[in-house]
Amino acid sequence: MGFGFNLFFIFILLPLTGILLIAWLLFRKKSIGKLIGFIWLGILGLVLFSSTIRWLTSKTELDKDDYYGEYVINREYFKGRQIDWQYNHFRFEIKENDSIYFYETENQNIIKTYKGKIKTTNPYIYKSARLIIDMEQPTTHVLTSNPTTYRSAWSFYVVFHSPKFSNMFLKKGKWKPLK
Repeated sequence: MGFGFNLFFIFILLPLTGILLIAWLLFRKKSIGKLIGFIWLGILGLVLFSSTIRWLTSKTELDKDDYYGEYVINREYFKGRQIDWQYNHFRFEIKENDSIYFYETENQNIIKTYKGKIKTTNPYIYKSARLIIDMEQPTTHVLTSNPTTYRSAWSFYVVFHSPKFSNMFLKKGKWKPLK
């Protein structure tokens, strides 16, 4: 919990509970005992609710290992022929030896492969590792700059800025033929 909650706990809740406990011991009234129970159940419920909301809305913190895998164009953000064309013509894979293979494809057939190496930023500087790509030259227009990683509570996706196509959204997943 935060600093304000700690102040409330030390200077208000604990003294109030102490006073109510003394009053309950002296007068033996059930209503005082119930009041103490309601106060503490309310505080515990609030802490549990706050912790749950924080957990549900926190962003995924990525390590270098999280980037390993296959990536395809994310067709959930946009629909239409252009995104379907990109899906059938671009994908990449990051292997555990820190190699990246960017594929230009024609559906399942790989036409050209661009190779490179990856590294990530220091997790002590940023809370989550950021992807840095070093491609062998010449490379494709998609890989002219490092991708931006967008994180949610449950997953992440990467966005490459292409001079030809603007932003290209890719997510982890296996390529499957479109229907």
